[in-house]
Amino acid sequence: MDERKRDSIVAYLQRRMAEFSITPEALAASIAQDQQRVQAVKYRDASGNGWDGEGTAPQWVVQATSAGQSLEHFAVTARREQAPTKKQPAVDWRNDPFAGSRLATSKPEPLETR
Repeated sequence: MDERKRDSIVAYLQRRMAEFSITPEALAASIAQDQQRVQAVKYRDASGNGWDGEGTAPQWVVQATSAGQSLEHFAVTARREQAPTKKQPAVDWRNDPFAGSRLATSKPEPLETR
């Protein structure tokens, strides 16, 4: 992002924060509270619903366990342990030798079957 665009976005956000009387401290506190809430989640489903495992189970947990699904299937920590830690290497498209050429924009022709 170039510097002028960044400065424009920052100015816009500052005007909107002033319009709604939002202080940077209140914004930082809200972000910290959201991060704590996300870290407290022990179970999460595919739709993004979460539960910390305390209190009455939410409806999505009740439905899933009633249907025979294990609660451990939704455990957040188990997924992190199973998830691969190897990252895909980033592609630097600035060094693409075909950028802007006909090879970059044309679609390959389908192979003929005999």
